[in-house]
Amino acid sequence: MNVSLAKDLSVYQLVMGVQAPPKPLSLSPATLLSLVRAQIDLLIEQQIAATLWVKLPPEKIWQSELARYQSSVGASSLIYTCQIEEREKEGDEEAGGDKGEGGVNVSIFPSSPHHVPVHLPPDSQLRRENFLMVLSPQFCSLILAHRPLKKRKNQTSGKVNTNKNQPLLIITTVEGRVIQQVLDGIQQAIAPESSPILPADFICPTVPQAALMNQLLAKQLLRQDEINRQIITIRTTKFQQQNQELHNKEQLKDEYLKNICQELRTPLTHMKTALSLLNSPNLKPPQRQRYLQMLNTQCDHQNSLITGLLELVQLERNLEGTSLESVRLSEIVPGVVSTYQPVAQEKGIMLAYTVPTELPSIWCVSGGLRQIVINLLHNSLKFTPNGGQVWVRARTQGDYVQLEFRDTGIGIAENEIPKIFDRFYRVRTAATEDYGGAGLGLTIVQQLLLRCGGSISVKSKLYEGSTFTVQLASVGNLPKAIATENEL
Repeated sequence: MNVSLAKDLSVYQLVMGVQAPPKPLSLSPATLLSLVRAQIDLLIEQQIAATLWVKLPPEKIWQSELARYQSSVGASSLIYTCQIEEREKEGDEEAGGDKGEGGVNVSIFPSSPHHVPVHLPPDSQLRRENFLMVLSPQFCSLILAHRPLKKRKNQTSGKVNTNKNQPLLIITTVEGRVIQQVLDGIQQAIAPESSPILPADFICPTVPQAALMNQLLAKQLLRQDEINRQIITIRTTKFQQQNQELHNKEQLKDEYLKNICQELRTPLTHMKTALSLLNSPNLKPPQRQRYLQMLNTQCDHQNSLITGLLELVQLERNLEGTSLESVRLSEIVPGVVSTYQPVAQEKGIMLAYTVPTELPSIWCVSGGLRQIVINLLHNSLKFTPNGGQVWVRARTQGDYVQLEFRDTGIGIAENEIPKIFDRFYRVRTAATEDYGGAGLGLTIVQQLLLRCGGSISVKSKLYEGSTFTVQLASVGNLPKAIATENEL
C-alpha cells in the first residue's frame, strides 16, 4: 500500500479551523508522552481495532508505544506513519524534538500490510507537528503537539533563526466534529493515485461512550503520575549531585582556609619566640643578632605568604576571563635570565640559556609567560647550592614548544614530586638551610598553563638536580576547547 500527500498539510490549522476549536495548552514533552501512553493503554485493554494516523518523534521511547499496540491488537489494526523523506532545512525541528538522523523521520516498523508510510513534501508544515489520531467506530481521539514558528534575528549575522525554546502547544480531543475535520483535510490532501485510507461510509462518533472516557481519564492520571515520579527522581538525583558538589567545594574551601591560617601562624610563632628571647636580661650580642635575624627572616616569610596569596587569589579570579596572546619565547626568556644573573653570580652559579629566535610563537595568558619563567627560574636558583649550574633551553616538539629548566640543585624525592604543585607545599630537605617561600609559585605556574592548554612535567633525583619541562601550544595549534573559549 502506498500513500502520499499531494499538497501541504497542517493538522494544527485544520483543528483551529473548526468552529469553537479546542484550546491549546502549553505543556511539556513528558506530558505528551503520558497522553500517548494512556491512549495506547486504553486501546489495548479494550482491544479496539483502530486505524491510527501518527507522526511522533523517532526515538524508541515513542515508537515502542505504537509497536506495543500493534503487537497486542495484531492484524486488525492499521497504522499510517507520516514521514518527511528529504533532509529538512537547517534550524527546523520537530515538535518535541522528532528529527531523525539527517533530518528524516524514521520508524522502527518493518514493511508490512499493517504499517503504511505516508510520504510528506520536504517543506511540509507537519515538520513542526506531532500527532496521534485514533479512528474507530467505537472510539476516535486526537492528540496533537505543535511548536509555533517564532523567528528572531541573529544580532551578529543578521540571519533569522527559529527559537528552539518555544513552548509546545498540545491539543487533546475526542470531539467527532474536530476529528472529522482533520480526517477530511487528510483525504483531500492525499494524491489521487494513493489507496483509500478508510471505508467510504466511515463517520467519527460524536463522542465516545462515557465508560471509555472514564477509563481514559483514569489511565491519563496514572501515566502522568508515573512520569511525574520519574521526573522527580531525576531532579532529586540531580539536586543531590549538585549538593554533593557544593559540599565538596565547601570542604575544599575550609581546608584551604585552614592551610592559610596554619601557614600564616607559623612565622608569627617564630617571631613571638624571637621577641620573647630578646627580652632576656643576660642576652649576649651574638645571640641578640641571631634573634634579630630570625625576626627579619620570619617577617620576610610572612610577607612572601601574603603576597603569594594575593597573587593567587587575583589570578584565580581573573584567569577564566583573561584572553590569550601570541608571544615569542625569544622576547621574554633572555630578559628574565639577565635579571637573575646578579643572583646567580652572587651564589657562584653558572646560569645560561638557549632560545632560538626562529621558534614559533606560542599562546599564553597575557603576561603569563613572564610569570612562568620567573617562578621556575627563581626555584632553580633557590634550590641550587653555590657553584651549581642552571640551564634554560627551548625547542620545538611537534605542535608544541618546550621550555626546559634544568639545575644541579638539591633535587626532589620521588614521593614528593606529585605534591609540589599543591598550595603551600614546600619540599622537605635534610639540609639545615631554610629556603623560605610561600609554596605557591608552582601552583601559579600550573594554573597559568591550564588556562592556555599547556602542561608541566618534572624529573628529579635527590642531590643531583631537577628538570622542569613546560609545553606550550604553538600558534595555530591551540587545543580546540581553549581556542573556542578564547574566540568568545
